[in-house]
Amino acid sequence: MRRVLPHPLIALFLLGAWLLLVESVSPGAVLLGGVLAAGGSWALASLAPPRARLRRLALAPGLLCDVLVEVLRSNYAVARIILSSTKGGARRSGFVRIRLDMRAPYGLAALACILTTTPGTVWVDYDSAEGTMLLHVLDLVDEAEWVRIVKERWERRLMEIFE
Repeated sequence: MRRVLPHPLIALFLLGAWLLLVESVSPGAVLLGGVLAAGGSWALASLAPPRARLRRLALAPGLLCDVLVEVLRSNYAVARIILSSTKGGARRSGFVRIRLDMRAPYGLAALACILTTTPGTVWVDYDSAEGTMLLHVLDLVDEAEWVRIVKERWERRLMEIFE
């Protein structure tokens, strides 16, 4: 079955999504949706994503809890920055280049999601040759502090999970 349809669950999901979009279960809609679902399954197989190695999955709930707390805290901080009436540009945004030790693609993707969903920070670029990421910070007071936050709070824990 895997040779004919490499990712059957994804194909089934794509077929279901197609039928919901066209709001019909007519034979033509099912046939066209089936062709699109099979094509999507083969396209995904050609991408050949690397297999995820999860070493310590038990750490994930604690990490998720810390991410949620950080998102709430950052929402409050960003709202305070936006709503405050500081004149003269007391706030300074900027970029921080951080050298990462992590090389696991899913760990890097998780780190990018954490940093981008946290208000006030955006993962801008990653140089895989040098292993460095570029982070934009809305209120950049201390670059060394941001390096410490990313390395100790997020990267170290993600490395324990993915590497």
